[in-house]
Parts: sequence; structure tokens; C-alpha cells
Amino acid sequence: MSSWNSIDLPSYLCGKVISSQEGDGVCEVHYPYDNSVTGSVAKVSKEQAFACLEETLSKKKSEKPLTRYQRYDILMKAKNLLEERKQEFAELICRETGLCRKETNYESGRAKDVFQFAAVETLKDDGEVFSCDISPQGKARKIITFRKPIDVVFAIAPFNHPLNQVAHKIAPAIATGVPILLKPSEKTPLTAVKLCELLYDAGLPKWMLSVFVADIDKVVEPLIKEERIPLVSFTGGTEVGKRISQIAGYKKLCLELGGNAPLIVMPDADMDLAAKLACEGNFRNSGQRCTAVKRTLVHESIYEKFMDAFVSLAKNYSAGDPENDNTMVGTVIDENAAKDLELRVQEAVKDGAKVLLGGNRNGAQMEPTILRDVSRESRIVATESFGPLAPVLPFSDLDEVIEYVNSSQYGLSSAVVTNDMQAALRCAKEINSGTTNINEVPGYRIESSPFGGIKDSGMGIKEGVIEAMKFMTTVKTFSIPW
Repeated sequence: MSSWNSIDLPSYLCGKVISSQEGDGVCEVHYPYDNSVTGSVAKVSKEQAFACLEETLSKKKSEKPLTRYQRYDILMKAKNLLEERKQEFAELICRETGLCRKETNYESGRAKDVFQFAAVETLKDDGEVFSCDISPQGKARKIITFRKPIDVVFAIAPFNHPLNQVAHKIAPAIATGVPILLKPSEKTPLTAVKLCELLYDAGLPKWMLSVFVADIDKVVEPLIKEERIPLVSFTGGTEVGKRISQIAGYKKLCLELGGNAPLIVMPDADMDLAAKLACEGNFRNSGQRCTAVKRTLVHESIYEKFMDAFVSLAKNYSAGDPENDNTMVGTVIDENAAKDLELRVQEAVKDGAKVLLGGNRNGAQMEPTILRDVSRESRIVATESFGPLAPVLPFSDLDEVIEYVNSSQYGLSSAVVTNDMQAALRCAKEINSGTTNINEVPGYRIESSPFGGIKDSGMGIKEGVIEAMKFMTTVKTFSIPW
């Protein structure tokens, strides 16, 4: 294990440094692997947060808007700075989350893409022109559209991707010229604060970005309710997302919530590919992805063959010290989360399941775990199990498995392993989820493509750079004689 010096960071409100002496206490962050102190971030008070909102709205009215090229330039500089500092960010993410270095290096690369893709979109003009003389009732006029940025967005980010998910909130805001107030997860705030500093270094006017930690009751919920904030963007758990929808009032909401993604393995599936996708989908990022495979559904005719291939390959996904380059699976976010996963395994065993691999917990680390003969009623598959657990269930035919998948309260992502085009198209059309990937893990996407879920996985509003930019603007039309 490498040495680590605890870092103490401020919150930033319109560029103003709020230290622990000036704020409302501190949020302390612990390394999940050994519970040592990683660092802390100063918390802000309600008065400080609302003074920041006042300043942001005032500056939005008085400051000259950034040109498209200026926004492009800032985003590209941020991308380049991330490349220069990728090692620093990878180390920090590892120490905040307990994710292994393979994952934290990968996340740094994804975040660079977010800023680059947002920069590219900034240069595009998606305005439209409508000729009005196309009907007998029309006139010799043209209607022209353009997009206007909203006044401000309040964004709340999750712990499982403390750099990439924060980038997905901030980059579209910069691209559209919208100032943003961002509250990262109190479990992983350090990375977000360091990204804020990087964006200031990239030339972003400081009033356009505030990153802070604050109490939920005293600060966060009042901001959610604040009528002058026209958009709240939240990524996290379903229960919290529903709470936000209840209290937010009349405003735009982008809620990206939980998932219970299936990986469906059809009779004709390439067995090596199916086993690989099951391992990657269940165990990458310690299973802490809303798009992670949570139910592997295998046709009964190949069930035993698949189990042999899956268990054999999964033995290579070693759990251990997150800072060791050979570790494939680090910890989950904290020991309480690992204890809940352990309990879910024990409950599944009581319901008749058998553990074929793993099943053991050590502090905040849960081994990659494969179970067979899992009851569909067990909590491990009936609700989202946010960790490296892989319950495998048989199914009889495509009609039955689609019906089972669609009975879930969630509808975020799904995947099918098959070379049968008709089966693939049926799944794409009939599975009720935001995404269905063929011969790939459920969560595959690029940072600019639309992403989001339905039912308890979200309200159907999409993220991804392009869709987020649209949601942070309104369409204005005007017409002129022609």
C-alpha cells in the first residue's frame, strides 16, 4: 500500500473559498479499504449557499455570455488538463471509493471524453428554419428557432463515479452557458472539488461553477425547492429521486436512478463471450453501477455449460488491495454496504441458492460472488444489489424471460447474448428499459449518446452530453417576413 497524506479541501461558491473555519463544519472522507482518513471538505451553511445562488443569478444577468468558441476552448483546456493530471485523479478516486486502479484509470479516460464531446457539441448550431408558405393558410414568412440557456442548474452527483458523473453534470452546463451549483456525494466529494479547481484553471468564469458539500435538511432540500432554480439534475438511488420529485415543485427534473439490469443468454450464444460479459457486467467497478448486471438469465438448455464457463473465468477477477495494479475488484463504498450485500447472499442461500464462488466479506470488501438456483423472490434479484454479486437464473423461452424482465420495477438497461437477429430485435423492441445492448454489457454507451431509464429507473429524461445540453436550454422561435 502506498503512503497517503490526508488532504483538506474547501468548498467553492462562485469561486470564493469556503474553508472549514468559515463554513458549517467538515465532511470527512475515509478510504474504504482500511478506513484511514483520505481527506475532508468544508461544508457550507444555508446562508452561504443562498448568497451564492443570488450572486450566480445576478452575474447571469449582468455578465456578457461566453461565445461558443470560448466555451469550446474552456472545455478542451479542461480535457487536456485532465490528461495531464490523470494519475492524480486516479489515485484520489481510488482513495475515496476503494475502487481498484484499473477502474479509476478507466474513469479518468471517460471523463476526458465527456469534456471533448461537449466541446464538439458547443460548436454546432441546432437551430431550425420553417417556411410558412407551405399551406394555403400560410404566409410569406420564415420561423427560426434557437436555444436559450436556462438561468441556473442545481446538480447532485453520486458516489460510484465521482469524476465521470460530475463531469456529466458540469460539461453540458458549460457547453450551453448555464451556471451550475453542484453538490457531490458526501462519500466522495474530494474528486469533485479538485475538478472544480481544474475548471477554474481552464479559464471558466468562477461564478459559473460552485461545488460544495452541505447538510441535506438545512441546505440541499431548500435549494431543491427554490423557485428560482429551474432545473434539478440528480443521479442516485430511487428512493431519494422520488423524494426530490415530491418536493421540487414546478420545474424541470432529470432523475437518473437505480437499475436491475438483466443479461439474457440465449441458446445460440457464444459461450466465451457470454461468460466474459457476465464477469465484466457483474464485477467491474465492484458491481457499483446502476447499469451493472444484476440478474444473469440463462436458457435452461445451456445453463450447466454456462455455469462452468462463468465460474472458471470469474476466478481471475481477484479481490484485494485497490492500489495493487493486479487487483480486479476493490471494495464497495463502505462496510455497511458490504454487510448488506453479505446479508443478501445469506438470504438467497436460505431461499435455496447455492454459492459457487466467493460469498465472503472482509470489511468493506465483498468477494465476487456467483450463485445458482436463486429464487426469483429473493431480495438479491428482486431489488438492486449494488455490489459484485452474480445470481444466475434459468429461463425456458424468450416470451417467458421478456415477461419476467418487464415485471421489474426498474427499467434502465438490459443486454442479450445471441446471434439470432429476430431474437435480438424482439428484445430491443419489447424489453421495457432505456437501453438494450446486443452481445455487450447492459451499460455500454459513449458519453454523447442518450442515456436514461423508465419506471423506477428515472422519468425518461436522458443524460449523455447531447440530451443534457438540450434539457439545460429552452427552444425560442421567432418569425420574419420572407
